[in-house]
Amino acid sequence: MHLDLTQLPAFLIACAVVVLTPGVDAFLLLRTSVRAGTRAGLLALAGIHTAALLQVALVISGVGAVIARYPAALTALRWIGAAYLLYLAVSITRGLLRPTSEGESAVAPRPFRQGFLTNITNPKMLLFSLAFLPQFIGSGDPAPQLTLLAAVFLGLAALWELTIVVAAARVAGPLRRPGVTTALDAVCAAVFLAMSIGLVV
Repeated sequence: MHLDLTQLPAFLIACAVVVLTPGVDAFLLLRTSVRAGTRAGLLALAGIHTAALLQVALVISGVGAVIARYPAALTALRWIGAAYLLYLAVSITRGLLRPTSEGESAVAPRPFRQGFLTNITNPKMLLFSLAFLPQFIGSGDPAPQLTLLAAVFLGLAALWELTIVVAAARVAGPLRRPGVTTALDAVCAAVFLAMSIGLVV
């Protein structure tokens, strides 16, 4: 087994850019942690990375490349992902239109499932892994090198997202004021809706 560690510096820089770019996961974790606390945020984070591990495993095993050859499969997955993001946007919007007591009970009732479904139904992670990770194989053996790269990427992503969860939960007190939570929900709903439309388009 040969690993090409000379690829790591460039890979780390590329990972930092990708990880720090806000996406669905970051907004979901932010909202969940502010509205429901650290435990719910950690459960959502666990769901996100369980899905990410499955998708990366598909890429390393070669199954992901097979799936990518069938446009119909990717189209179906894209529509499922768009539908779930739309569902989240509509659910949040409905919560905004209800009295506060009802809206609070609807916040992240199953954060692990929500995180898992948000990630597993998004084909971007699968396609990203197929297009991004192989660029840094270098002279290393493909499977071990891809495993190393995936572990580094997911580790950095988990560290950054854990920071979001902890920071959001710690400042949640002032952020739980009605005006602030309403604004946060409105932003998250708009982001989920925009990304749903983006997946379809």
